[in-house]
Amino acid sequence: MHTQGLLARCPRLQWLAHCDCRRRLQNLTQSGEKALIKRLTVVLVFLALVFGGVFGWKYLQMQKQAAANAGPPPAVVSTRSVTSERWQPALEAIGSITPTRGVVVSAEVPGIVRKIYFDSGQHLDEGELLVELDVDVDKAELDALQADRRLAEITRNRLSQIVSDNLGSRSDLDEAQAKLDRTEAEIAAKRAMIRKKSIRTPFAGELGIRIINPGQYLAPGDEIVQLVGLDPIYAEYSLPERYLSELHVGQTVNIRVQAYPETLFEGSVYAISPSIQTASRSVRIRALIQNPDGRLRPGMFAEVDTLLDERDRVLTLPERAVTYNPYGESVFVVNETDGMKTVSLTQIKTGQVRNGRVEIISGLDEGTEVVSDGHNKLRNGQAISVDNSVDADALNTRQ
Repeated sequence: MHTQGLLARCPRLQWLAHCDCRRRLQNLTQSGEKALIKRLTVVLVFLALVFGGVFGWKYLQMQKQAAANAGPPPAVVSTRSVTSERWQPALEAIGSITPTRGVVVSAEVPGIVRKIYFDSGQHLDEGELLVELDVDVDKAELDALQADRRLAEITRNRLSQIVSDNLGSRSDLDEAQAKLDRTEAEIAAKRAMIRKKSIRTPFAGELGIRIINPGQYLAPGDEIVQLVGLDPIYAEYSLPERYLSELHVGQTVNIRVQAYPETLFEGSVYAISPSIQTASRSVRIRALIQNPDGRLRPGMFAEVDTLLDERDRVLTLPERAVTYNPYGESVFVVNETDGMKTVSLTQIKTGQVRNGRVEIISGLDEGTEVVSDGHNKLRNGQAISVDNSVDADALNTRQ
């Protein structure tokens, strides 16, 4: 009441009170507006988050559905085309290298080794001296036989003169002549015995490991050293009897051995066995190879190709392009439709394999494009992307 009385009596106080109310009212109004703006902002942010999450989730669902409808991306593969080549067909076989001549030199007569004239592994020509046995006793016996011969000859001549003078018996002359002939035969036998104690090479060749020593006693048949002729040399192998009509003497053969895998030895068919081996139904073949450097040795394992008549047109592919299965061979053929490349699984029939390429007997035509690398991840009708930037054939050749 007192305050109202003061305000009623003092206009200035009334004006101040009025200003203070207005100021308070304005402050209250501004505070309410700020609170309202904050509440609206929170609501809008919340709504944006909710609707953004909903729309984002729907967008992801749509992307996944589109990706599922589109399928997997095209597989990246390499391709090659079927080509026509000139091939020299061959009959493949395995065999062994055998010497054209080979013996184990042995003693023919008994004796003690006096001197050895060879070393292990040495090359000798025909007729060269290998071993000399002791011949002292034999030479003494030869001297005695030669003395007997001289006596027998004198006796024969004397009796011949007596018989010619009709002073002796003709039978005595015949006996003397027979004794002379027998003595000459014994001399020839003794000389042959002495020659046999000088043991020589029967032919030119390579010697093996020496198995005797000086002073050793050799009985008849005791081995001295192995001797083999290496140039020329044989390759012996077998082929099934069904190929007999395609074989003939003089036919070219190519031989490879594991000791020299990069070297191709060329020879020719030397002999064909006249009979078929009943156990294996195969025919035995012997090929002759020139071996001037002696690299081919008896007993080597040999891969032999008997060359047949050359064929003009053979369709081939890299062997790695072919998938081998129990039910047959197949390849993925490249098809192009409206700019998109797809593959189709095609059954084929293959033939010989040579230098990483396989013969195509049926199922493909020349120029047909097939997948050569990456076909293990393909399925029939799948889209592909071709990348031939890497030459796999050149890499395989270098390897």
